[in-house]
Formats: sequence, C-alpha cells, structure tokens
Amino acid sequence: MPFVPLRVLLDYAREKQFGIAAFNVNNMEQIQAICEAAQEIMAPIIIQASKGARKYTNDIFLKHLMLAAAELYPDIPMVLHQDHGSSPEVCLSAIRNGFTSVMMDGSLEEDGKTPSSFEYNVAVTRFVVDVAHSVGVSVEGELGTIGSIEKMAAGELEDAHGAVGKLTIEQLLTDPAQAVEFVRRTGVDALAVAIGTSHGAYKFTSPPTKDVLVIDRILEIHKLIPECHLVMHGSSSVPQDLLQLINKHGGSLRPAWGVPVGEIQRAIKAGVRKINVDTDLRLAMTAAIRTEFHEHPDRFDPRGYLGLGRDSMKRVCRERMEQFGQTGHAKHIPHVTCEEMAKRYLSGFYGENAKPSPVLARASAKNSH
Repeated sequence: MPFVPLRVLLDYAREKQFGIAAFNVNNMEQIQAICEAAQEIMAPIIIQASKGARKYTNDIFLKHLMLAAAELYPDIPMVLHQDHGSSPEVCLSAIRNGFTSVMMDGSLEEDGKTPSSFEYNVAVTRFVVDVAHSVGVSVEGELGTIGSIEKMAAGELEDAHGAVGKLTIEQLLTDPAQAVEFVRRTGVDALAVAIGTSHGAYKFTSPPTKDVLVIDRILEIHKLIPECHLVMHGSSSVPQDLLQLINKHGGSLRPAWGVPVGEIQRAIKAGVRKINVDTDLRLAMTAAIRTEFHEHPDRFDPRGYLGLGRDSMKRVCRERMEQFGQTGHAKHIPHVTCEEMAKRYLSGFYGENAKPSPVLARASAKNSH
C-alpha cells in the first residue's frame, strides 16, 4: 500500500476520531526510527520534509530513502508531505519528486518572513490546490501566523522560515470567520491554525495556560468547517527528562516547555487530525548521542551513536503515535492512489471548491508528474 495522499489518512482518522503525528525528517536514521515505531504498533504515518530538509538531504536521496521505506514496510500506509512550502514552485517541485501531499504556507510572503495579506494567501494557495488536486495530491494551507502569544512573536525560525518582528494577537490567532472563507475559496484538504504554538524548543517560559495556548479556538473553527481537517504546528511537548539528560552530558539548553500531550489530546477531540512533531525527535536523538559521547569518549564509530540516537527517537515516535490514537489502524486505511484521488477531485467528490480549475489543471499536470 505504502504511499497515499494525506486526505485519505485524515478522512479515516476523522471517522475513527484519532490524530496522526507528522514527523519531520532529514536523514536515513530518522526515517528508520519512524517506520520501525509504526511497524511495532501497526500505525499509519506522515513523514514530512521542509524546504531546508530537502536541500540538506537532496531530493533524489530523500525520494529513494522513502522508496526503500515503502519496500521494507509494505503494510504501513505512508504520506510524504512537503512542510511549509514558501511558494508554489516549492510545492510543485515536491509533487514532481513524488510527494503525496504539500503545504502551501501563504501566511507569509515568499521570503518566509513577512506576514502576507489574506488575498495573497488565498491566491497562492488556490493555485497550488488547482495543480495538486489535478494529480491527486493533497494540500494543507495555513491561516494566521504560527507564533508565541507570550512573546508576541514567531519564536524560533524553522529553516529560516518564520515571521520577523512583533506580531499582533489578530495575527497569532486564526480568525474563525476568515477560516470559513479561506477554505471555501481555496478548497484545501487541511488547514493549519494559529493558537499560540511555535516552532523549536522554547515555546513557553512555563507550563502553558489557556491564555497562551488557546485550544478553544480549534473548537470554534471546527464547528464552522467540520469538513476541513485541522492541523497543529509546533506541537512538540519538549520532555523535561530529555532536556535534563542533554544538559547533564554537556548541553546548555535553557528552561523550556512545550505543548502538553493532554492538551494535544483535547485538541484531537476538538477536531485536530494532523499534529506536527519535530523538536521532540531532535531532543531524543541529541540526548542519546550526547550521553554516548560523554560516557564513552573513546568510541568513534558513527553506527554506534547514530544507532542509539535512532532507538531513542523511535521510542518518542511510538509514544506519540500511541498517545494520539494511531495504534492498529494501519491495516484499515483504504488504499487510494493519487491517480484515483485525481478523479475524485475532478468529479466533485470532495466538493465543488476542491475541484481543480480544468484549464490550469490540464496545463499544470503535464509539468508536475
């Protein structure tokens, strides 16, 4: 089965009322960790790569690593997702390289730093939807600016992607009425909403309260657009034991708090289906590698310390998948190819707004696959 469009997984998750962790990758060990964890509990997976990750790994390497994963784990449905595409061209290049889902982040302009206008966001996202849906690829959009309400700023940049300067509360919280219009005009399959989460480890300066992590906003939006799958970005929980382990073995991380798992579970009940997790995986790998370097300074075989990092990351991946409710669902995911999805989109199966523009779709499809 392995590769499926994102919407196939999220539709099933909505039916069964669970969430799906979307894990970021940069190398082979990370892909192995995710797949091995999924195999142990028979969970479907979303593997995602940012523009920076694609540059680091190289698209050809990444493509063949994912093909290897599909061959080795044939019973695990997989989505390969472009995270934070900063322009239509980034999304189109992902489609050409076999991604089954793309995120057009039009909440920022193409520089990845300047908050955009609502009309700009609609225009670039709609263009990507027309192209992607014509070849059966799912699309995630973003409305509002991912960032910290505590700091009134974007927080840590992710691969140099993130708003620069101070932000307003209106930018940091997705407006429910705008969300309705955005989904109606763009036809996206999933929508990332701003609720006070941010990228990186330093999300909150203390355990977050409802004033800085506004889960209730998800419920408001979901009631208005129940057909659109909601996404939480910046949703690592920043385990305190991993911070302590890193600092014990030579690190100097500042005190930090992430999004509590209990709040994520509440968000899943409120309508969230995709939960982005990256920092927790980095912390897990770093903690294991630092420990090995500190306790065994005479060792230098990369297979040793990278293997330990992979095992540590696998434990966190499995834990999150279990906590979000993914266990045992792999064998029940419908096998729908991108070709079949393209026919569904064109027929209006997912609504008139999700149908690709016929003229643009035909022209773009020739250049995408």
